[in-house]
Amino acid sequence: MAPLDRSSSTPLADQIESRLAAQIAAGQWPPGVRLPSIRALAGQLGVSANTVITAYDRLVAQGLVESRATAGFFVADSAAPAEGLSGALEAGAEHDAVWLVQQAHDQRASLLPVSSGALPVSWLEDAIPATVVQRGLARNVGGMAARCPPQGLADLRERLATLMRSQGVAVDANRLLTCFGGTHAIDLVCRAFLRPGDVVLVETPGYHLLFDRLREAGVTMIGITRRPEGPDLDELEAACVEHRPRLFFVQSVLHNPTGWGSSAATLHRVLMLAERHQMLLAEDDVHGHFMPASPTRLAQLSDLRGVIYYSSFCKALSPALRVGYIAAEPALLQPLLRAKIRSVLTTATLNENVLVELLATGRWRKHVDRLQQKLATARQSSLRELRRAGVLVERPAEGGLFLWGRLPTGVDGDALVKEAYRHHILLAGSAFDAGGSDPCHLRFNVVHAQHPRLAEFLAPRLSASTQAQQLIHRAAARAR
Repeated sequence: MAPLDRSSSTPLADQIESRLAAQIAAGQWPPGVRLPSIRALAGQLGVSANTVITAYDRLVAQGLVESRATAGFFVADSAAPAEGLSGALEAGAEHDAVWLVQQAHDQRASLLPVSSGALPVSWLEDAIPATVVQRGLARNVGGMAARCPPQGLADLRERLATLMRSQGVAVDANRLLTCFGGTHAIDLVCRAFLRPGDVVLVETPGYHLLFDRLREAGVTMIGITRRPEGPDLDELEAACVEHRPRLFFVQSVLHNPTGWGSSAATLHRVLMLAERHQMLLAEDDVHGHFMPASPTRLAQLSDLRGVIYYSSFCKALSPALRVGYIAAEPALLQPLLRAKIRSVLTTATLNENVLVELLATGRWRKHVDRLQQKLATARQSSLRELRRAGVLVERPAEGGLFLWGRLPTGVDGDALVKEAYRHHILLAGSAFDAGGSDPCHLRFNVVHAQHPRLAEFLAPRLSASTQAQQLIHRAAARAR
């Protein structure tokens, strides 16, 4: 590869990516051919290994390159169908919550999943070595015929209790229940504690599949505006007084979709309101593993009194392993355990034993540290690209997967999302609004939002709107 242009305003990773993409398109790198190793290409071009990793990750996201565990990066098979199986079953209506999740998980090679809630495969494929899976299987007394206790393996619950205590949450193994992930935890909470007609409070914007599950449960859902420091306390208190809600779903750390945290003062006030109005709190901490600092959680402040806490390893470790966990007082954990038994009987013994091995060896902590560093680099790159394209990111997240961006005045977000999909770019915005009526904001996954293809799509459309608004303002000023 020719030397990079270091006087150019184009970042070095972008130059590497565009050159390799052009060479692949021209057939200079045929399908199945192994690309230079990260170290070799970095040495050849005189750049850091992280610069090459960024370029390779983007090529993987485009579907031009595939990563094969420890073997390296290979040119993808150009004969593979770009749009998946013809006539594939769609789980939901176009652009609703279920449909969006399906699009992000179908992993079609041509689709750039900018609003996806997941990390790319290449970031996770080395997290669980085959040797760890083998040791996990060896732990199964009875092999693949081993049964898992409905509450979860005792060894795993002990490890999870240790992990939570390191986060400042005083908990023991008896107050923990395993599940298949955060979405499963939400389902169990709905099954155990909600009945049709109950009033439930949610943060808005918030997790779109939560909204979908609550609608299915037949409850009355009321949105509480999410602020950078936590839920709007005035709205929360007014809703408690007027509606006497049964439960409030809260994300204290790295809120989805904004990425914002919560101040300790706000969380204290939430706990006081919940106690005064006898309202249960369900704390979603699925993204908390991505937070590099030591944030405050409701579970920590409350000692789990009146709080149902849940988290997951699916996003940060493996979507294939699918292990999550719930912590609560015994009086609240028992109905959740009954709901788990009635719905899925139990979770998978092999999955739980593999997780025990990962936690016991310290691989989990090292893996999370690496992810946090990579996400920090991707976040800065995405911020730069989004701002250059005309997206306003008013309060960038401190960590995690997401940036919450506002579109220029006059841009129809819903129309933009639909047009983007026709260009094989997956965007989502209004789905995260509890009322489905916010056309101004979009959620951006920091790994995929740095891709030049997104900026190339957004920039002309957003700048045209900005210019039109400027003309309108000037005409109005002249008229005055």
